[in-house]
Amino acid sequence: MNPVKSKLNFASDYTKGAHPAVLSRLVATNLEETPGYGQDAYCEEARDLIRRACACPGARVEFLVGGTQTNETVISSVLRPYQGVIAAETGHIATHEAGAIEAGGHKVLTLPQHAGKLDAGEVRRFLQDFFGDDNHEHMVMPGMVYISHPTEYGTLYTKEELCALRAVCDEYRLPLYLDGARLAYALACPDSDVTLPDLARLCDVFYIGGTKCGALFGEAVVMPDPALIPGFFTLIKQHGALLAKGRLLGLQFGALFTDGLYEKIGEPAVRAADTLRRALVQKGYALCFGSPTNQVFCLVENRKLAEVGRSVEYSFWEKADDDHTVIRFATDWATTEEDIRALTGLL
Repeated sequence: MNPVKSKLNFASDYTKGAHPAVLSRLVATNLEETPGYGQDAYCEEARDLIRRACACPGARVEFLVGGTQTNETVISSVLRPYQGVIAAETGHIATHEAGAIEAGGHKVLTLPQHAGKLDAGEVRRFLQDFFGDDNHEHMVMPGMVYISHPTEYGTLYTKEELCALRAVCDEYRLPLYLDGARLAYALACPDSDVTLPDLARLCDVFYIGGTKCGALFGEAVVMPDPALIPGFFTLIKQHGALLAKGRLLGLQFGALFTDGLYEKIGEPAVRAADTLRRALVQKGYALCFGSPTNQVFCLVENRKLAEVGRSVEYSFWEKADDDHTVIRFATDWATTEEDIRALTGLL
């Protein structure tokens, strides 16, 4: 049965349920009884599949429920009580997580963004200035670097940029943490030269997003050096991010990492977003941020917003000036050509 739509929904990439391959595994195993908290055979299978995809056989892989819990749990577990985390001023932890990191007692130390990204040179200068200040012991000490790939603006780090950040982190002995909530869309993007093995080599910890990438819910944290966070399992539970029915996460990631599905699942979203961008330009809309992934940002006159909103669910992004607003359309793994034709027809 096809759902009845009163509006086209391009507000986000987590509005649909699960990819059929994920859903079929959940249905097929519904009445099985397994050990809890991720100690079951399905979770072990998924961990092995992820390790192989990352070419990192010794990595620790743990499954958490959602993105905010994952960021808060990882960051608070890595940092000492007197430390903060460096992030772009537009980084997710600095803008759209309701102060979850600060609520845990750690300051987000924001730096300027460049198309949503941190610049390695600016991170180095910030660290030089911090440790060169005679009063730095009275200040919040930077304890790790946070980035996301794709960024909040849908842009991508290049391998060269990641290597430059890695070099700065090595120089100052800081862990590099990558938020991969939309990682599938980065891996599927033709503009990207960064692979899962690259992330395992260049990051101290990263997570593979499921919620926005074909799973009902869930994220997979990958820690190439398991010693980075002692007692991580216990810390996950302390932070309310441990699922008792852990096999539900293992089953989903097992499906996503079978036959390379995760690295292909974002392809329809990227193609649909490319089509939408071309149509918007043809209709006279100005694109913003140069995103090559599944998020499309455009400038709309305020007087047109209500008209657009009657037929399409979109995300408000930011006010551009008194007369214009930047809005976002997000495609996903299940966006169809028919959906894009309907949207461009309305615009």
